[in-house]
Amino acid sequence: MHTRTLGQGLTVSAIGLGCMGMSQSYGPNPGSREEMIEVLRGAVDQQITFFDTAEVYGPYANEELVGEALEPVRDQVTIATKFGWNIQNGRSEGLDSRPEQIRAVADASLRRLRTDVIDLFYQHRVDPDVPIEDVAGAVGELVKAGKVRHFGLSEPSAPTIRRAHAVFPVTAVQSEYSLWTRDPEPEVLPVLEELGIGFVPFSPLGKGFFTGTIDTSAPFSEGDVRGTIPRFEAENRAANQALVDHVVKLAADRGATPGQIALAWLLAQKPWITPIPGTRRIERVIENAGSTQAVLSADDIAALDGIAARLGVQGERYNEQHLGLVGR
Repeated sequence: MHTRTLGQGLTVSAIGLGCMGMSQSYGPNPGSREEMIEVLRGAVDQQITFFDTAEVYGPYANEELVGEALEPVRDQVTIATKFGWNIQNGRSEGLDSRPEQIRAVADASLRRLRTDVIDLFYQHRVDPDVPIEDVAGAVGELVKAGKVRHFGLSEPSAPTIRRAHAVFPVTAVQSEYSLWTRDPEPEVLPVLEELGIGFVPFSPLGKGFFTGTIDTSAPFSEGDVRGTIPRFEAENRAANQALVDHVVKLAADRGATPGQIALAWLLAQKPWITPIPGTRRIERVIENAGSTQAVLSADDIAALDGIAARLGVQGERYNEQHLGLVGR
């Protein structure tokens, strides 16, 4: 496994692990808690050292899972978690990034994660009611107190990144980015390169679409968030299949899997990009880790970019409610 350096000298494995799906969003988990702990520890065996969670996943259950699984290897891993939601009675009731809330979340996350420091603390979504300068200042105070090492933002706009970074250095920005979600390219990625901030794409496999295993017509199971996303409506899935077909063919030609090709494309974009594909199966962890060995030529990358541009993508990546929370 190669390593990559995000902002402020934070070095992590080139491929991380998004842990959300172990607790929510993708329907019933086929594995037990004990099996998920084995997957997380198995990822460390594959030299994956970068793990992503959040208080809102569950809520709370995912941090507790990650904390238990990684406690024996805490000195070998980097754990990222997130603040920014108002969680009441087990449900998110909107945003809350007031400094006092940030401090309270940090203390609670430290307990659940069984650690004395959070390696990377993201604002999960930009809160329009709290100036980003106040958010950056609050996280900066937590860094000075030794409770947090690095500050991150999730799904922010380029101007917000600049404003936050001017108050306290931003180490990483996390947003959705993949072959079919190119939103960060025009404005966010250039700002990150200018300021020396790392980028952490979530859903780098298109929420599973680029594994080539999603039926274009079968309904999703109850509790699977993809059933609420326009891009995954049956008609749009069928239209978007052409891009997946190209990835599948290229993978066969290169002796790789479609998912490895999609991840290799991301790794080729910038040396400070570290994707965090999620999975609940150790075989997928091993497969994703192997993407660092998949080699794409300049012609391969150009071909992927060309077909993606030519075909376009049918359907939004979020429903209307969640689209309203990004790019602020």
